[in-house]
Amino acid sequence: MITPVAAMTKRVTGGSFLIEDIRPEDIFTLEDLSDVQKEIARTTVEFAEKQAQPQIPAIEEKNFEVTKGLLRKAGELGLMGIDVPEEYGGLAMDKVTSALIADKIAVCGSFSLAFSAHVGIGTLPLVWYGNAEQKGKYLAKLASGEWVASYALSEASSGSDAMNIRTQAKLSPDGKHYVLNGEKMWISNAGMANLFTVFAKVDGEKFSVFLIEAGTPGLMVGPE
Repeated sequence: MITPVAAMTKRVTGGSFLIEDIRPEDIFTLEDLSDVQKEIARTTVEFAEKQAQPQIPAIEEKNFEVTKGLLRKAGELGLMGIDVPEEYGGLAMDKVTSALIADKIAVCGSFSLAFSAHVGIGTLPLVWYGNAEQKGKYLAKLASGEWVASYALSEASSGSDAMNIRTQAKLSPDGKHYVLNGEKMWISNAGMANLFTVFAKVDGEKFSVFLIEAGTPGLMVGPE
């Protein structure tokens, strides 16, 4: 299990080097990795090469139980909770560490996509924008790999042009829930997800997102 480490202080943000006086020592390089980060890199490489790579044929055949099992093992190693706050079962580490894991796990094409979709677009929106109730209900399950996260934005008519989506959300007559109508395409991790992050327009105007659990009445997921 990975032990959290304080975020590093050496930063050059985005393209700030174009307008600021930056010294060589201000630039982060691999030589600046901490011992903890190097250990995380070694753990990730070992997991990818010894556990994920041998399962590539099964993953490519869409054996979702294999992929889900590997995600759970990654969760047990702490690799799924790097960006998740400690109070919700994560490690709350920095983006350099997160990027390091993404780099080292990328030797397994399809699995690295499932992994990155889960920890990135599947989990981060909840980390950044979820309320306390939502975080308490879902984040620990996502960080551990008990649950798999999915992300449903793209549509056949608009691709990933978020503001042109057609999926609609309308408040029910009793005011207790929203009813969503629409179709999504190219949904990351759709075939094995427990939690779907679904984007829709409330009353056709207000762009919003809904967390929908697998098995919710009316939710239909295709074979992809």
